[in-house]
Amino acid sequence: MVDQNVVERIKQDLGSSDVVLYMKGTPVFPQCGFSAAVVQVLSHVGVKFKGINILEEPSLRQGLKEYSNWPTFPQLYVKGELVGGCDIVREMYESGELQGLLTEKGIATGVAA
Repeated sequence: MVDQNVVERIKQDLGSSDVVLYMKGTPVFPQCGFSAAVVQVLSHVGVKFKGINILEEPSLRQGLKEYSNWPTFPQLYVKGELVGGCDIVREMYESGELQGLLTEKGIATGVAA
């Protein structure tokens, strides 16, 4: 069962930014290739996002796995909803689906439509 304090922290994180990436490392210094790949996609799309380093907080790392029912990182959330991990984000980007999702949710990107 997920610690209630961790659930509150996750809800606070997700409520504080439209696009949240739970990742290993930081957007400036990703500490795994999968996290780096998602940062690169988000940067290329030109969307502002909040990166949260799950390596700094083991309880958050475990709590997120249970909260999202998603076992791996990174985890990308848009407007509080889990989009997915690296492979899903990369596939959505390549097909244009990610940009469509962001536009549909009213999130500004730096890429002209």
